[in-house]
Amino acid sequence: MAIDQNKLLERLMGLTRDLSTMVDLETYMQSVLSAATEMTDSETASVMEYDEATQELRFKYAAWFHREAIGSARIPLDESAAGWVFLHVKPLVIDDVRNDPRHYRKIDELANLTTRSLLGVPLTFHGRPVGVFEVFNKADGEHYTEEDIHILETLSALATLAMQNNVLEGTVLASQDEARELDRLKNEFIAITSHELRTPLGLILGHSTFLRELVGNEYQEQVDAIIRNATKLKDIIESLTRVDNYQTGGASLRSRKVSMARIIEDVSASFRNIAVQKGVALKAEIQRGEELLVDADGSKISIVLSNLVKNAITFTNHGGHVRIRGGLESGFVKVSVEDNGVGIPAKDLPRVFERFYQVESHLTRKHGGMGLGLSVAKVMIEMHGGRIWAESKEGAGSRFIFLLPVETKNNKPVAAQPFSV
Repeated sequence: MAIDQNKLLERLMGLTRDLSTMVDLETYMQSVLSAATEMTDSETASVMEYDEATQELRFKYAAWFHREAIGSARIPLDESAAGWVFLHVKPLVIDDVRNDPRHYRKIDELANLTTRSLLGVPLTFHGRPVGVFEVFNKADGEHYTEEDIHILETLSALATLAMQNNVLEGTVLASQDEARELDRLKNEFIAITSHELRTPLGLILGHSTFLRELVGNEYQEQVDAIIRNATKLKDIIESLTRVDNYQTGGASLRSRKVSMARIIEDVSASFRNIAVQKGVALKAEIQRGEELLVDADGSKISIVLSNLVKNAITFTNHGGHVRIRGGLESGFVKVSVEDNGVGIPAKDLPRVFERFYQVESHLTRKHGGMGLGLSVAKVMIEMHGGRIWAESKEGAGSRFIFLLPVETKNNKPVAAQPFSV
């Protein structure tokens, strides 16, 4: 039967378009089987996939009236036409199966079908055979043609893409579920650990502070070391709790009109002695006469700025400088913390705000830290509907900038917009 080339092309184009919007694989594959029988003028069609466990082929998709009968059947590779197609990875036409021992007759018995002729082509993925596509019984006793082979090869390519896309989608969904479960377990572990550490750590700090007043100079250094390191642990636990509270929805804002200029001055003053001890010049630069008022939770913004300044001093060498700048910009208060320290490698810059992410192992060993300060800063700025980002050049220093809206609505984060810096 002559095939209308325009209708053929239109049918193939339709199946290709449907592939990109496919919702149900079974429905799509039945459309492909139907197209195969119509385009090659065959009685029926089926798709088999290779089972690596049994090293046999099994029916994956077949016409609905054969599906139940042959659903559990297995086709051996060395005793079937489909096996020959799979092993040789090339098409096979048998015009009269009565004269060809490669025809596996057991399927005819199961499906109550009399096979007269068949055409099979391999399903291949990345050059490797994964199954076989077959059509059976060309109408009116005609022979399968080269055009039929090309049609079935085209349909087999669409079928393979559909099946592989479905596998990949399943893998992605499973990975997402696994990632969500791991994240839940991680957050649960952090919450429990933080809670359990608070009480003993509070006792250590309380008793060691009491002992410092009683012991003589002989043990003063040891007691101070206990207090200093216990305080570090307390800071870590508080950072973990802040991030966890934000991610689990337990954080809240107590917003009021606060002066960003005053926060900058207070934070600068609190770190001045630390900067002097390290030989780093710390300077605050604020537009004269500007209060830089924002509707914000002042304590949380102080934590943000403190974390940024602490990082800047930590990663700036003796003789370097750290500058805190504040000003107004297009309805936002803009604050930046700039240093001329070691800088951040380009490959690490996109991830510096991730929880527990640490830049360069040698820097971590030298300066310590768990990679929490910046993640805390990020979540707190986003709670205020602001935005924070970093600019850096390795060996030349870093600049961390955050923007806070002068007026916030319902304390809900807003989408990040491009700003000049």
